[in-house]
Parts: sequence; structure tokens; C-alpha cells
Amino acid sequence: MRLLAIGKSGGKSPEMEIFARYAKRLRPELTLHEFPDGVGSAGEIKRREADALLGALRPDEFLIALDLGGQTPTSEALATQLATWQGRAKKLAFIIGGAEGLDATVLARAGATLSLGTLTWPHMLVRAMLAEQLYRAHTILTGHPYHRAGRP
Repeated sequence: MRLLAIGKSGGKSPEMEIFARYAKRLRPELTLHEFPDGVGSAGEIKRREADALLGALRPDEFLIALDLGGQTPTSEALATQLATWQGRAKKLAFIIGGAEGLDATVLARAGATLSLGTLTWPHMLVRAMLAEQLYRAHTILTGHPYHRAGRP
């Protein structure tokens, strides 16, 4: 699995340490590919970032875009969805856009859209949150006790 994300992490940070902790626990491991922020007007930024992200996608990858308008599943529902995506015999690629959001061309290419909620999150923290939720979904699918569904 790959995560394509706009913005450079700038080295070790608490957010990137959390991302790395969960990303390496996943099978297949979640690898991060970073792209620089676009420049120009809001529309130009989105277009340039879209060109970079779409240019990095492989033909055999199933794209899941993180977007405010995406589905907001429970952890259990995400686990089910993850199993469905992995069963498509394609590799998975998740995309996190920049501050201006994702261009319509990226959303049109996506096979699915996912939202971590309606709150605005720092993009570096979204990386860590996504990795943790993918790990949680994996543990649900494998019956590992990490996820505690019965807790209030």
C-alpha cells in the first residue's frame, strides 16, 4: 500500500513517528511518497498538485482519496471496506491533498473517497491518523485484540 501526500514532513516529528509506527505494522507495509506544495492561485495549486499525484499513480493501483466529502465509516466498516479493496487484485494507493484540497481530476480518478470526519486536521496528523485506522482495520480483520469494540 502507498500513501501519496502533498507536503514535506521535514524530518522527524511526533506526527511522523506515529505514522511510521503504524505504517510498518501493516502488511503490506504502508509507504509514504511526499510531493511539494503547489504554487500560484488556489486553482493553479490544485492543478499542479493533481498533476504530480496522478503522475505518480500506477495503472494497477486502486485509488482512495481522502476528502471532506468522502465516506465516514466506523472502524468496523472501514475494515470491511479495506478487505473489499484488497480483494480487487489491485494495489491500494491513498491520496492526501494539500491545503486547497484535491482537484476534481483526482476525485474523478478515485475508486473511493474517505473522510476522517468533518473537522479540519493538519495534513501531517492526517497521515498518522490514516495509518492508525488502517492498522486498526487490519487488526479487526485478523481478530487481533487491538480494537476494543465494546468500550464506551
